[in-house]
Amino acid sequence: MAQVATESATTAFSDRLAAAVERKRSQLCVGLDPRVDLLPVELRGDPPADAVARFCRGIVDAVAPHAVAVKPQLAFFEALGAEGMRALEEVCAYARAAELLVIVDGKRGDIGSTGRGYAAAYLEGDAPLGDALTVNPYLGRDSLDPFLSACRRSGAGLFCLVKTSNTGGADVQDLALSDGRTVWMQVAKLVDEWGEELVGANGLSSVGAVVGATFPREVGEARRLMPRAVLLLPGVGEQGGTPADVARAFTSGPASGLVSASRSVIYAYRNGGGDWRASAGIEAARLRADVWAVSGW
Repeated sequence: MAQVATESATTAFSDRLAAAVERKRSQLCVGLDPRVDLLPVELRGDPPADAVARFCRGIVDAVAPHAVAVKPQLAFFEALGAEGMRALEEVCAYARAAELLVIVDGKRGDIGSTGRGYAAAYLEGDAPLGDALTVNPYLGRDSLDPFLSACRRSGAGLFCLVKTSNTGGADVQDLALSDGRTVWMQVAKLVDEWGEELVGANGLSSVGAVVGATFPREVGEARRLMPRAVLLLPGVGEQGGTPADVARAFTSGPASGLVSASRSVIYAYRNGGGDWRASAGIEAARLRADVWAVSGW
């Protein structure tokens, strides 16, 4: 763990990501969304937090050869109380020891000391919980300043919500501005500006954006508006998105997009039976190959 923490402090997140993509020839991020009611039967006799930790460690083992990152969703750990947060810490450390980047999916964003607290909790310290954090930029620049400072100090990364994969996001994100652009397009412009000072040696910024794979046309527009941002692309699999839908995300380089798949990978065993670890590994390998093929690299 000490080695990982040292590397994080000296190398920009975007450069660490680019190195992992080149090494593994993969742009796959596996979401860790451990629902207790969906865990394999063999784990259900354990206390819930222990079962979740065992499950996530097994998924990490299965997908580590095929993915460059995992994305633990905080809600599923927080729901289990203090023991769930202990499990989260254990899982994040286990994933980083397996040489996977950890993107903490918390969608945090608040002003002043609250934002500084979130940044310290997830991105800073001798052995930070994550390499990157999802954040909500809709409170404006001052809500992101603590996170941007953490990126500068510790080499962390951010993924700002821009055009999300849920249909309800259109209620706000697709509203038209006076110049004809949408709200999400203005947020994309801001994300590009905020990330300008955090561009790594590979030309990509450590300030990335979340853009739903469920909106293929918007993926292409997001790439045009944010040419230096790494696009985190949820929605492939259970939500109906496909690797082909996100091909335009990769025009800024092989590491300029990360396809995030959660349920379709970690619960793959529910579709065909068999060992849950093996099923997750098979699905991760398939997605890795499909995404790499459409990325054009």
